[in-house]
Amino acid sequence: MKFVLFVEGKTESSGVPAFLKRWLDERLPQRVRIAPIKFNGVSDYCGEIRKKVHLYLSAARASDVIAGIGLLDLYGLEPALRLPRSVKTVEQRYDWAKRELERSVNHTGFRQHFAVHEIEAWLLSDVGIFPSEIRRDLAGTSNAPEQVNFNMPPAQLLKRAFRDRLGRRYQKAVDGPNLFRLLKPDRARSKCPYLKVMMDEMLALAENANS
Repeated sequence: MKFVLFVEGKTESSGVPAFLKRWLDERLPQRVRIAPIKFNGVSDYCGEIRKKVHLYLSAARASDVIAGIGLLDLYGLEPALRLPRSVKTVEQRYDWAKRELERSVNHTGFRQHFAVHEIEAWLLSDVGIFPSEIRRDLAGTSNAPEQVNFNMPPAQLLKRAFRDRLGRRYQKAVDGPNLFRLLKPDRARSKCPYLKVMMDEMLALAENANS
């Protein structure tokens, strides 16, 4: 059995599947696979997600598929998704974008989720996974990493810390997957409520598929 995970880029496709699988496998009687489907950024994702979901969740290909899970960063959705002016808070943005993409895809096996505000927020839940030189700079984020917001989103915060303390760039597609290998899923889940929602739904879907 497997999930098909639709993601916007290389960091998500390289680091996130194994991270989620570690948590699920500890709680399920049968191990699951997580097959990533990578897009080229949020615009490609929003433009092609319906076609890809219906392809990979078609009857001919989905006999062993539990569900299709979509994952995007909440930061950077526009202009690919044109959010109404009345949609301002994090909760409003999350709920509106989730409804809009699920409506657009129109497939009962698809669930859309978002990293608030970027998947790097999950990494910030445990500053101990980072090089010692930058831990002090990140310490204030670990209790509520999903509150590292649009003003200085998580990836930008990491880029600044890596540049100032390590003298090099934070390479999202290289450093991100390496850090995810060190991150304990339960730690991130306990600090990131929106991540918890996604993980709990995936667990419930897998349990239902195995029943």
